[in-house]
Parts: sequence; C-alpha cells; structure tokens
Amino acid sequence: MHTASALASPALPIGALLREWRQRRRLSQLDLALDADISTRHLSYVETGRAAPSRAMVLHLAEQLEVPLRERNTLLAAAGYAPIYRERTLDDPALQAAREAVDLVLSAHEPYPALAVDRHWNMLSHNRPVLALMDGVAPELLVPPLNVLRLSLHPQGMAPKIVNLAAWRSHLFERLRHQIAVSADPVLAALLEELQSYPAPPDDEPYEAIAHNAVALPLQLRTAMGVLSFISTITVFGTPVDITLSELALETFFPADPFTAEALRRLSDGQNAVQPP
Repeated sequence: MHTASALASPALPIGALLREWRQRRRLSQLDLALDADISTRHLSYVETGRAAPSRAMVLHLAEQLEVPLRERNTLLAAAGYAPIYRERTLDDPALQAAREAVDLVLSAHEPYPALAVDRHWNMLSHNRPVLALMDGVAPELLVPPLNVLRLSLHPQGMAPKIVNLAAWRSHLFERLRHQIAVSADPVLAALLEELQSYPAPPDDEPYEAIAHNAVALPLQLRTAMGVLSFISTITVFGTPVDITLSELALETFFPADPFTAEALRRLSDGQNAVQPP
C-alpha cells in the first residue's frame, strides 16, 4: 500500500518517487517502459538510482504516469531541476481570461446552482442560487476557506437538509477516494478521514449498492420551497499549464425534475414558490 504522504514527500529521491507513481498506477516496469518507449533496463536504473534521468525524461515519464502538475514540480526538484509549472491565484492578471471564463459559466448557469472549487474542495466562486441553498448553515462553516464537502456532510451544515444523506455521503466518499488515488494528496486523505468521522445516517450503505441501478445519483435537498432534486457535473480545464488551472473544477447542478426547475426559476424571478407535487 502506498500512502498519499509517502508520494508527497519531497525528501524521496527521483527514482523512488517515480517507482511510487508507477506502482500507484498499477503498472509494471515493462508496461511503463513500453508506454514511454524506453528500455526496461534504463527505467530500472532510473528507479534504483543507478542512472540520473534528464529533465526531459522526468517530464516524459510524468506525462505517461499522468502525474498532476504540482507533483511534477516535486519530481523535477527531486531530480535536481527547477520547477517549471507556476502557481498563481485566480485573481492574478495573467489568469484574467480564465477567471472571466469561470464567471461566465457560473452566471450563465443561473437560475441553477454552480460553483468553482480548488483541489481541496474549497469554494473559490459561486453564482447567486448557491447562497439560497446554504440558508441555515452554521456561520462558522461559512468562514473562508469554505470547504464544500465539509459544508455538505457536517451535522451543522447541509447534512440535516439532505433527504438522501446516506446515498450522497457514500457518493462523496467514493469521489474523494478516487481523487486521492489519482493525486496522492495528503490533505485530501485527511479531509476524507474527517468526513468519515461525522455521524452516519441510520440507513447508511455502500455506494456500490446504492448506485447499482442508478444512471446518476441525485442530490435531494429539503428547502422552504420543498424538496429540490439535482444532478451535478464536474468541468475541468482541458490542457492547463498553470497549477491553479489544472486544479480548478466547476461543479454545475441541474434540476432532476420539473418541480425543481420551476422552483428555481421562480426563486430567480422573485416569485412565490410553487407547491410541491
């Protein structure tokens, strides 16, 4: 078992880090050598420290292993090279075009909720409908950085309002486990441990059993307008060269039934809520 903290450690030599990423991707030396079009012998020498990889080779192997940009900088540093991927805040002038694109997507998605999050699920931006859904949440959970997974599952957050909490909780855990497996991020591993410590609903069951017959798992939220039902999608930037953009995700929620669509439209127009069916 290879832990996230081991992979994230900058103290490991380049060969050990590459071996950890290869094993995390469940690839043999032969598999990676074939993918990278290098000899198995040379890869073995690199992993054991008998050969020092060039800067180009480090980046080539990182590309084959689908190593996140942040961790590619760690690989370069371990091999004795300067990092090449910059990290800037989203309000940096150099990222103005990206910020405008995010704002455009969020505003265009109204009257349905949409938000932007970083790699740790901290909310960076949101549209107006998101605020209406957070009504009644404990104020301390809304202090920046606002973590949307913590907000969803905390007993003083949105958890009491989620009708299908068991299913949604298991769904978020599965999503987070997959993200940890891909990124080896120790902060995400700690977040998962924290979320799992929250009280489980009495009807809690494995996500695999819940999702077996479901095409998409809805989020069912109890509100003053009635029970609103959403399905969500995640959008990421396709080929970013900046760490911030590579770790940015947009989560957009769509109404899963006509009642939810009409309720959100009326809320946006300032009209009275429709009566639940």
